[in-house]
Amino acid sequence: MIWALVDDQQNQLVEVVGWLRDAANWRGDRGAGTRLVEHVQISAVAVLASILVAVPPAVWLGHKRRFGLVAINISNVGRALPSFAILVLGTQLLGLLEKPIIGSVSVFVALVALAVPPIVTNTYVGMAEVPDDVRDAARGMGLSESQMVRQVELPLALPLIMAGIRTSAVQVVATATIAAQLGFGGLGRFIIDGYATRSSGGYTDVLAGALLVAALALLTEGLLGMAQRALTPKGLRPAPRWRRGTTADDAPTDDEVSSDPTPLPVAA
Repeated sequence: MIWALVDDQQNQLVEVVGWLRDAANWRGDRGAGTRLVEHVQISAVAVLASILVAVPPAVWLGHKRRFGLVAINISNVGRALPSFAILVLGTQLLGLLEKPIIGSVSVFVALVALAVPPIVTNTYVGMAEVPDDVRDAARGMGLSESQMVRQVELPLALPLIMAGIRTSAVQVVATATIAAQLGFGGLGRFIIDGYATRSSGGYTDVLAGALLVAALALLTEGLLGMAQRALTPKGLRPAPRWRRGTTADDAPTDDEVSSDPTPLPVAA
């Protein structure tokens, strides 16, 4: 029985690989290419809207170091409510209302509610934890409050802000499959439609759709991780591994590296 189960899983894996390699599954309005673009659009619009909603007030509150607990608790309401519950409530109140760019309003609200809490929390904490001596030095240099926010506090808080955006983006990409519950597009269509036709081989569509969503979430994590590092001021970036535990005086110079007589190991 165990071997039969293993063989069945291997056959499903082979079928999924074959599905992904079949060019016919990537063409047309219902192909994986179109569904992937729809999924990216749904996710990107929700994340961008969340940034516009969450970052400005969190930056101001973090700069003032006031009402942070209240703002974080209010934003966490979206995290406490299941996205599917928000989707159902939105459908009951708004029906299948659809708007240009954002698509389904109910799906949009559910994804924004999911994405806002990590951005609010990280932005507020990043701004509020800027050291007092740095703030005092900025004021001593004659910077105004707005200049201090733009030129001093935001650059120092940016790594933590980007970490919150990255967390939200990955969650949104993974959750955007709920759009298919209302008949809209995205990679969730393969999961919903495949499950409906599972008796006739639809499980291959389900597994292929789930694999594409996972791959897109990992790609989002990687790209935003690189963006986070690129936007982080050089002085705040982690040191390379060979420099960890050493001082600047201990680091080898270019001349020392080029003149090192130690031969490189040769593979046997």
